[in-house]
This record gives sequence, C-alpha cells and structure tokens, in this order.
Amino acid sequence: MSSDNGRPGRSAAEPPEQLALLRETVRKAAREPKARPRTWRGAALAERRPVARVLVDKGLVHLDRYFDYAVPAAMDEEAQPGVRVRVRFGAGEREGRREGGGLINGFIVERVEESDFPGALAPLAQVLSPERVLPPELLLLCRAVADRYAGSLADVVQLAVPPRMARAEKAAAVPPGEPPAVPEPGGWSRYPQGPAFLRALAEGGAPRAVWTALPGPRWPDELARAMTATLASGRGALAVLPDGRAAARADAALTELLGKGRHVLLTADAGPEARYRRWLAVSRGSVRAVIGTRAAMFAPIRDLGLAAIWDDGESGHSDDRAPQPHAREVLLLRAAHEKSAFLLGAHACTVEAAQLVESGWARPLAADRETVRASAPRIRTVGDGDEGRDPAARAARLPTLAWQTVREALEHGPVLVQVPRRGYVPRLACERCRTPARCVQCHGPLEAVGAREALRCAWCARAEDGWRCPECGGVRLRAQVFGARRTAEELGRAFPSVPVRTSGRDHILDSVPDGPALVVSTPGAEPPAGGPGYAAALLLDGWALLGRPDLRADEEALHRWLDAAALVRCAGEGGTVVVVAEPTLRPVQALVRWDPVGHAMRELAERAELGFPPVSRMAAVSGPSEAVAEYLAETELPVEAEVLGPVPLPPARQGAAARGARAAAGGAVGEQRERALVRVPPGRGAALAAALKTAQSRRLTRRAGPVVQLRVDPPDIG
Repeated sequence: MSSDNGRPGRSAAEPPEQLALLRETVRKAAREPKARPRTWRGAALAERRPVARVLVDKGLVHLDRYFDYAVPAAMDEEAQPGVRVRVRFGAGEREGRREGGGLINGFIVERVEESDFPGALAPLAQVLSPERVLPPELLLLCRAVADRYAGSLADVVQLAVPPRMARAEKAAAVPPGEPPAVPEPGGWSRYPQGPAFLRALAEGGAPRAVWTALPGPRWPDELARAMTATLASGRGALAVLPDGRAAARADAALTELLGKGRHVLLTADAGPEARYRRWLAVSRGSVRAVIGTRAAMFAPIRDLGLAAIWDDGESGHSDDRAPQPHAREVLLLRAAHEKSAFLLGAHACTVEAAQLVESGWARPLAADRETVRASAPRIRTVGDGDEGRDPAARAARLPTLAWQTVREALEHGPVLVQVPRRGYVPRLACERCRTPARCVQCHGPLEAVGAREALRCAWCARAEDGWRCPECGGVRLRAQVFGARRTAEELGRAFPSVPVRTSGRDHILDSVPDGPALVVSTPGAEPPAGGPGYAAALLLDGWALLGRPDLRADEEALHRWLDAAALVRCAGEGGTVVVVAEPTLRPVQALVRWDPVGHAMRELAERAELGFPPVSRMAAVSGPSEAVAEYLAETELPVEAEVLGPVPLPPARQGAAARGARAAAGGAVGEQRERALVRVPPGRGAALAAALKTAQSRRLTRRAGPVVQLRVDPPDIG
C-alpha cells in the first residue's frame, strides 16, 4: 500500500510558475538518496525506525492508505504499532505560513526506517494511549473485510475497535486461568456426529459444520458446550448472536458450565465503559471466550479455536454502518485466516449455509428424522380437515381451527400468536374501490395507530384528518393488513379472562411465565416461555411474508415460522402449531415436514440456474439517476460482469434523517433515485469489489457530482 505525507500539498490555485518550481523540487528530491526524515517543527526524532505509518480516522475510500509521520524521540517508547495517536491532517495557507491542519485520531500500523515521501514529515502530535488495540491479526482481518465489501479500512477499524475509555485502561491485566475440563456431550448426543464434533474441538482440531438445531430450548447449552470443548484445548472461542436476548441466553448457559469470570459478554447493553473494559480483557489475553452481538465478530481473541454464529438469517447480523459487513462472512474470513473451527447453527437453514455444505467447505450436523419428529411440535395448516365444517377457512384470518387450538391450548399453558406486521392497522384502502390510502405529501402508506386516533403516514408521520379517495371520492376505509396491536385487541375481547401480552419493536419481552396467556408478537420478537415452552402457536397472515417481492421471501417466511415453532412444546407433550397460509406452497410443506435443509437446497439449486446469489456475487449501486449512469460508465468492471437495471427506487421517506442522508450524498430531496445490480460469477467477487472501489475513489477525488452508494452482497434484490 502506498504511503503519503501526513499533511496535504499546496493549494491548486497557486500561480503556474510556483507550481512548476514545486514540481522541479519534487523531481530533484526523488532523485536524491533517501535520508532520515526531517520534521518541519524541528523536533528531535527517534533513533530507530523514526517513521510511523498511520491509519487516519477518515473513512473515505480515496483516502484508504497509510500516511507517514515522524516519531519524536519523546514518543519513541509509547509510539508502537497498534496504539492510538493524534496527528495533524489537512493544511492551508495563512499569512504565508504553512499550517499543520486539524488534529484527528489514528492508529500506528508499523514503524519503518525511511519514508517514500521526499519532503519534511509532520510529527506525531500525541500518543493517546500505550494500549495496543490494533494488533497485526486484527488489522489483517479488517483489511480483508474492507477489500471484500469495497469499503475503506478506517471504516472497518471503527467497527472493530470500540471507542477509548481512559478509566477502563487502568485495570491491570491478569493471566488466564487453567483450561476447563472437556464437557460431556449433553444435548449433542442427539446428533449422530455431535460427540465427534466436540471431541475434535477438544483435541485441537478445526472442524467446520453447519448445525441444524433441533427445536426446543437446548441450543444455548449445546453452543456453550462447543465453546467449552474448544477452551479445553487451550484455545479461544467466539460466538456471535443476532441480538442481546439470544446473547444473554448463551451467556447464562456458558456461565453455568464455566463459572463466572471465565468469559465476557460483548453487547451494547453493557454501556461504553464496561464494554471497552471487557474488550481490553480479551485483547490482553485475560479472557479467551467471547459471546456477543455482531460487533463481537472482531473480538481480538488470541489463538482463536472456534468461530461460531447462531441464526445467520437474522437481519441483526448485518451491520448498517459502512461498509455493512455480515457477521457470517467476517467469521468465515476469520476461520480461514486463523485456521480455526467454524460452526453455523440455526433452527432454519439459509441458502448461504446450504452452499457451504454443497461446496464441501463445511459438513452437515443434523439429527436423524426420528429424533426430529420426536422433538418438533405438530404442524397443522388451515386445510387440515377444516374445509368441510368451515368453507371460508382458507380465506379467514382466524379460521375455526385456529380458534379451537387456542381454546384447548390455554388450558395447558401460554399460546404464541405471530403477526407479520406491527402496529394497529398498518395498511388501509378505500372501502369502495380498494385503492390504497396514501399520504398527499409524500405518497407514503397511511396507517391507523389506534382505534380512536387519527390516521398517520408511515413515512413522514404526518396526521391525515380528512382523507378522500383520489380515484372514486370515497371517504370510508377498510383494513388491508391487521397489525399486532389490533390482533391483541381482538383476542383480548375473545378471551376476556386470559392476559394478553405483546412483544414487538417498541417493547420486546425477554420471556413469559408458564401459565395461560396469549402472547402476540411480530417475527423475531417472540419471547421464550417458561417450563416446557408454549402449548401452541398461531402463525397468522402467511401471505404477508410469502407475498413480498423479494428473492428471499420464501426463505424468510420459513425462517420466521421455524423460529416461532421451535418455542412450542413437542408433539408428544401436546404442542401444536397452526400456520394460516396456502398448504400447497413449498415453505408451508417444508414447515410441516420440518425440513429446512431440503428447502434451502432446492432454493440453492434454483439460484444456480438463475445466476443469483450466493451462487454469484452481486453489488448494488444506488443514487441519483445521472450519477448511477456516470459511475457505471466509468467503472472498469470485470469482463464477466453483468449489469441489471438500473431501476427506479421507491419514494424515499421524507423525514429529517432522510433529508440529512440525501444532503450528505450530494442529492436533493424529491429527486429520482435508481439502483443497478452488478453480477459476476463465482471467483470474481474480489475483482468486482476492487473495480467498484477504484471508481468510487476516482469520483471522490475529482468531486464528480453526487456520491453513489455501494452495497456488496445486498440483503434484498427484489
């Protein structure tokens, strides 16, 4: 990687004769033998390796390189690779004197004897801390992630290294304890290859497996036993989970096996100082096991022996900050670079997980069919003998079978009701002509937030008092979709003596007691029930999940259903799941058979025929129409690349956050935005990312119009 001086050059507005003199000076200096760096402040320099290469905290693609700075003698001891520093970056002209620019943070990545820059180097301004928070292994991982996602190294390092909290660094490092004993197989004995997998981890091996977990509450204990077996070999273990609730369950299971103080929990709920203190314990080698959410994927564990991820299909694993890496891909890179074991577990199975097995990179780890049938609840669809007694059962939102199942299950325990949409009535239409109700200001969908509250736009939050249909002039509305709050209200009236609880984005329940209750939840927010689990579950409005115009609609629907059904008691204990969806659809049949792997394999085969991810690599380019066209025209894409589109994007939300994002990107609110997809065959993903990054860097350097947004491996391509 090329290096550069810590302070930028002179202004481009200088007279031509001065520019010519400057170019001649640079040419002469380049011909002269390299000498020890001089600083324009005249500070005494370190005797050995007086040049520090610094990664500045500027997450811009065209500045994705190291900058050389001189190391003053007073900082020689502390200015070591991996520490945080303050440097001057940027310069201007003021009264004929050269100014050093403003102070920004950075990391020293290495110390060298000479610099490629022929002029005087600016010195390091300050060593913020002698703590080496960016070790070489973490730097290499961040570089690999940045290259894979066409992003800048500084952006990835911001994700990997938490902000400094000075008080947390005062805690002394302690040596790690003795490795624990090899655990018993426990729940892994239910899987034919489970004990062998644990044994390989305990013996220092690096097995790679895709684990299809059985339904029920035992997966946290099984994950904890895999981590404990790895620790028994003297190596470190890492488990990344989609949210804080799942991480807390795994944390409790590992604490029960190891005791307190043998591992750390890295989640945002801990607070900045506590999280940094725990991160430092890992970096210093005091702790060798980490459980956490997606930020923990970069945890600097020494001698990593196992990289595990639970439920890789959850959106929480995809970071929303540039360059938006996915935890699964980061852990795959770690497992390959650090030669560690890899474990991907879930109740469902993504097409990416199926591809790992199909390619032979990982082995399947699943139970036999008899064990699956004994562990799963009974799955019933709206067509299970209901049509004769209830001809409208297929069209009803709560058919007779659902009401009967709830009534019987409430005698034995809680009942889970999964509703795909949050809110009260999130979609409305004209009662006369069925035209969707839209906001007159931003054209967003109108929704009812309560039984007696005014309509509100779901995009701009504008209240709508006197709505009138633009097509037929009607003033009466009907519901197209019912939300979780409306469903809870209806069930509360139907079962007045039973408590009704809701769990959703605004308030997610951690758990519910084992007793008669109705728990209405949106997908992904289902709380586990105490005791043996839920007595029954209703999966409502299956069409809302299956009807989304997205390539992953079927996979996502099955994923949500399996996660909810896994919380229900097994069929032998009376557990029943009713799914309100067309029984003949493939995801419904996969749920009835409890066959997530078979469904994922068929999805993968279809993706291979069509050339869609994960069989191919894809990137999304979005922005103003003209900017997207210009960017694609000047990008030197691989010869195998295929451009799909561009196509118009839906109207953006006009809130303050959206306006700020548009302004930052150089666009205007209300302008037409488009998205193009660029596809390459397997093995050409690195070339595609490099081409996209190079073109973006050129545009930023030239300041050529509005900035386009890049997203490698976009989660939705519908």
